[in-house]
Amino acid sequence: MKSLRLIAITSLALLGPVRADLTIVQKVDGTGNIQSITMKVKGDKARIEVSPQVTTIIDAKTGAITNLLNDQKIVMTIPGDKAKAMAEMAKSFVKQETPEQATPKPTGKKETINGYETEEYVSDSPKFHASYWVATTYPDYAKILQQMSILQKGAFASITKGMPDYRALPGMPLRTQVKMPDQPEITSTIESVSLAPLPDADFTVPAGYSEMKMPDILGNKPAPVEP
Repeated sequence: MKSLRLIAITSLALLGPVRADLTIVQKVDGTGNIQSITMKVKGDKARIEVSPQVTTIIDAKTGAITNLLNDQKIVMTIPGDKAKAMAEMAKSFVKQETPEQATPKPTGKKETINGYETEEYVSDSPKFHASYWVATTYPDYAKILQQMSILQKGAFASITKGMPDYRALPGMPLRTQVKMPDQPEITSTIESVSLAPLPDADFTVPAGYSEMKMPDILGNKPAPVEP
């Protein structure tokens, strides 16, 4: 579940500033259990729905992460400074720095996905292999890709380091396949995209939710200072 969620998020996190509202529904398969994941973007905020029970709201400006446990009507908020500290702590467990990812290159292979002809582009490093099936005729693809950047900011900058830059792709990546060492391959296929306006209420805590205090996994340690 966690690996599916991370790949789904980071696969949408690689471009420039967000300009308008965006809703993307994608199908993610990596453990034999296919999930439908919805991501909504409005301004500097993103909403990720992995299941009806759990919703995550991310504020890229402050770095704060809000988790909603919908079936229990509970909310847990991680302030931006603590979210950054948690990301740095996770990075400290990695023995080897993530290498820069190579620019995606075309393979010449073609496939029709959701009615669009796509061409495969691949990017490799010692720790990461990615395959992108790109539709060059997808409507407004440049605008959509520009809006898919919100998670690259704040605490997520270290998580997305080394991931390929979608700006090098000449179209919309309708299917992304990611393989990491000792992990199952994750396949994410975009099923629908909408640029329709979204209500502000989608990015706020609903009424009637009780707040749950975040566990002190940092041990009251301050966030590491970056060099």
